[in-house]
Amino acid sequence: MMLEHTGMRPQIHPSAYVAPNAMICGDVTIGEDCRILFGAVITAEGGPVMLGERCVVMENAVIRGSRRHPVRLGSHVLVGPGAYLTGCTIEDDVFLATRATIFNGAYIGTRSEVRINGVVHLKTVLPSDSLVPIGWIAVGDPATIHPPDEHDRIWAIQEPLNFPREVFGLERAPEGETIMPELMRRYTRALARHREDSVLD
Repeated sequence: MMLEHTGMRPQIHPSAYVAPNAMICGDVTIGEDCRILFGAVITAEGGPVMLGERCVVMENAVIRGSRRHPVRLGSHVLVGPGAYLTGCTIEDDVFLATRATIFNGAYIGTRSEVRINGVVHLKTVLPSDSLVPIGWIAVGDPATIHPPDEHDRIWAIQEPLNFPREVFGLERAPEGETIMPELMRRYTRALARHREDSVLD
């Protein structure tokens, strides 16, 4: 299904294929010979999403652009089933396996691989020819790659990147307090713009 969002319509190259139950919303550009498979969601939440040539977005993957963090995929990129990409840049010839997660501001260089359940964290920079092993986590600029049981080492790099400020524009709450009411007030207000979306034929 194609949706117009905030006055912006998807631009799909005539040679591309979009499955009938995939959802393409707003300022999304899908390049030549791309294939968007069943249940995939590509949505421009105030910032564009651009796919180059011969990209494949597999079943139930989600790609989300935001005002502060657009998404750009180069050419020959495979986005595996159930993967989640938000606000990131992916260069050419990249393989993102099943359930890979790529966060806002992340950059993945050419010929890199993020294997099953791999994570590339906020504002992390993976140089060309990088590999994130199955279930491992890349964090920082330049990236260091850690197994999931190294939470303290990962957090030492991740905490100063300040996810709440970078993604939601809010400072992290002091211990014993929460930013969730204000965060959700802002987020639900922003997402309310979807009430005005129009289905395109």
